[in-house]
Amino acid sequence: MELKTKVNAEEGRQDLTITRDFELPVALLFKAYMEADLIEQWMGNKVLKLESRKHGSYQFEATDPKGNKHRFSGTIHDVAENTKMVRTFEMEGTPFGVQLEVYEFEQLTEHTSRLNMHVIYESVAQRNEVLKMPFKQGINWAHNRLEEIVNKLK
Repeated sequence: MELKTKVNAEEGRQDLTITRDFELPVALLFKAYMEADLIEQWMGNKVLKLESRKHGSYQFEATDPKGNKHRFSGTIHDVAENTKMVRTFEMEGTPFGVQLEVYEFEQLTEHTSRLNMHVIYESVAQRNEVLKMPFKQGINWAHNRLEEIVNKLK
């Protein structure tokens, strides 16, 4: 089955791009990234902190099937409503380091939108290690959940 979320990782580069079209108005897609209750639903993580504003920060916590807790955190550097978010992302307690993420939200039609993500890693090696994990399947699954849950808000 073809994944709806497309990940483009060019050889030898320390970044990648992620693109997904949604059957959602851009305002609802943007809201899914800005509101804690929606993030918890589609990501399946607990939101410990979320300041969805310029110079804000966030911290999420996931629990794996063995009961181990994993935290993800970062700083939100910029937010432009329904248009853009720039943030850092770090998986605490892992060797992956900090990455920079640029999210661009684009309205395609009244009822559809596109998410373009540009993710920049500290090194090519770091990016390649992330890609060895089931990264593509995981982000596709999360975007499927996002669309399913947020569609109920229409």
